[in-house]
Amino acid sequence: MVKKLTKTNPNLIELIKELDKKYKSENAAIWKDVANRLQKANRQTSEVNLSDIARYAEADETVLVPGKVLSNGELENKVNVVALKFSQKAREKIENAGGECISIREIMEANPKGSNIRIMG
Repeated sequence: MVKKLTKTNPNLIELIKELDKKYKSENAAIWKDVANRLQKANRQTSEVNLSDIARYAEADETVLVPGKVLSNGELENKVNVVALKFSQKAREKIENAGGECISIREIMEANPKGSNIRIMG
């Protein structure tokens, strides 16, 4: 018998509900995609290193990670990174490169259509 996956973190459950509402109200598929990725099992949660962001993101781009950003690698361009969680060293490296660390809720309010955002992970 297959066990149904349910999240127990109330903050994460609320974020998934908010993403789904934003998808329906703004008709922006990016929020539905992020909600689906956050609903996956914990072992399938994305973990993206700064080296991956540096390799694929261009300067002044906004990158969304539906998981955790880790500090392996260096960031040379100014990149705004949106994520569920950041390691402390990753946050320091992003800010030292001139970028911003933004929560998913903040970007959802600032950019309701989700335009010009690249999903990684």
